[in-house]
Amino acid sequence: MKKMLFAFAIAATLSAGAQNNSAVQEYIQKYSDLAIKEMMRSGVPASITLAQGILETQAGQSELVRNTNNHFGIKCKPEWTGGTYLHDDDAKNECFRSYNNAEDSYRDHSDFLKNRPYYTFLFKLDPTDYEGWAKGLKKAGYATESKYAQMLINIIVTNHLQDYTITALQRMKNPDQQMLASNTTPQQQEPTVTNVLNTSQNNNTVAAEQSTSIKETSVPAAPVKEEQYAKVAQTIVTAPSYPVGEFKINSTRVIYAQAGTSLFALANNNNISFNKLLDFNELEKTDILEKDQLIFLEKKPKKGERDFHVVEYNETIVDISQKEGVSLKNLMEYNKLSKGMQPAIGEKIYLKSVASKMPRLIARS
Repeated sequence: MKKMLFAFAIAATLSAGAQNNSAVQEYIQKYSDLAIKEMMRSGVPASITLAQGILETQAGQSELVRNTNNHFGIKCKPEWTGGTYLHDDDAKNECFRSYNNAEDSYRDHSDFLKNRPYYTFLFKLDPTDYEGWAKGLKKAGYATESKYAQMLINIIVTNHLQDYTITALQRMKNPDQQMLASNTTPQQQEPTVTNVLNTSQNNNTVAAEQSTSIKETSVPAAPVKEEQYAKVAQTIVTAPSYPVGEFKINSTRVIYAQAGTSLFALANNNNISFNKLLDFNELEKTDILEKDQLIFLEKKPKKGERDFHVVEYNETIVDISQKEGVSLKNLMEYNKLSKGMQPAIGEKIYLKSVASKMPRLIARS
């Protein structure tokens, strides 16, 4: 396995301040679809694949990638029977794998991680946990550079590569979307969040169709405008599926109640006072539910079972509180939110610990 192809100077070139250059953006545009397809096939997050590709190849500019199509610096290893290329790395004239094309390199990278026992633990992480993946790759010995994990994280955050992980997850939920993805090429990509943003800037028809009821706030590091994501997201979000009758979320009793259900009757049937039922679910005083929703029959815990939740299309902080079974008050405290604030699509909402900063927000008029 390659330990490090880049010296300190290369690492500095790919620091956060340099990641918005044209070479990086061209690399993302050219290979994002490959990263999405590989995530759907193997489970390696698209954000991680792209970040590694950018870092290992100097955004497609390195000698190794130009001569071998090797986007991830994978060395030959005893089992390798394909093409080879000698290149100076930790030592002179080390043997690196050579590929016919980028697609072969991306596939081999996924298989390399998937089939080696010291990377197995990574596939138990949430695919949206790019920080966990980046740190795990470093821990497992992918690279010797001490700041390797932070470099990957910086590239992902600065270039909004989480968009591509979310796109892959949404495609996997929707067979029609997956079929469309399989018929595209890196030059003819199905719109990702970032591509929708670029397209809408050049297409007045699409821009006219976007909803004007959702506007981006001035919260720091806002990578994607909510209304520009919405057009894609609306076509691929699937309705929730919950068991009939009582079940548990976060070890707490809950049911999925249909619109038109009487909360008075629900409280009475479960030997709960009406006011307590409202309190458990942080609801205003009302009787008839206006929409299908989760109704907790016990007080929700202060902490979730998972570390964080990634915001989906049209999902509010109240929705997340119900889906994860976490007290709304605590959820807002963990994420530095105040009443009326709503997190934007793709943002991490921490479920059991305090976030380092407030998530990017949207404002609804």
